[in-house]
Amino acid sequence: MRLPTSTYAEREAAVEAASLAVRQGELVVIPTDTVYGVGADAFDAGAVRALLAAKGRGREKPPPVLVSSATTLEALATRVPRYAHLLVEAFWPGPLTLVCHQQPSLQWDLGETRGTVAVRMPDDPVALAVLERTGPLAVSSANLTGEPPARDADEAERMLGGRVEVVVDGGPSRGGEPSTIVDATGTRPAVLRWGALDAAALDEVLEPLGLSVGTVADDADGD
Repeated sequence: MRLPTSTYAEREAAVEAASLAVRQGELVVIPTDTVYGVGADAFDAGAVRALLAAKGRGREKPPPVLVSSATTLEALATRVPRYAHLLVEAFWPGPLTLVCHQQPSLQWDLGETRGTVAVRMPDDPVALAVLERTGPLAVSSANLTGEPPARDADEAERMLGGRVEVVVDGGPSRGGEPSTIVDATGTRPAVLRWGALDAAALDEVLEPLGLSVGTVADDADGD
């Protein structure tokens, strides 16, 4: 089912339909400020497995988690360093994903996370409206593994339409680039994937702490 969001009434209907589908353990496609994402209830292990299977992706690449509020980071992550809080203040909502130590009490199974969780707050009103009703969602870019991320509902539906319950059509993605992923599990930040935020933007925030970003890898896949 593909639903438009051109009017307030259409948007409310689309958000409610997507939220209901998530609560029922189904997959949904939603717009974000970067690229389109395919999402599932982060606390429903079966739904997360279905998400990975829909993308043709293994447990070795667990999906990021999208949240509707920056304060949710403290509920999902522990030992969050000062520099990560500064990055959140500067870039959330926005195209920054932070990989942090996961709260050990969380009852979920996102895959082989090695005790970490990747968290982002998107800067998109439709995505935030869905997240406010569902709580944290496991969300990966709405594409088959190996294909470019979907930048509109047509591309997402072409690749994943038969595997999802609801496709929320929010028009073309405003950003078009995936989020930049920063590893915040150590004493210094490290970029796992470059995306919409570049080194200059990150370093401007980190400079007062005497820090700058370094690159660990560039093979991550996500929203």
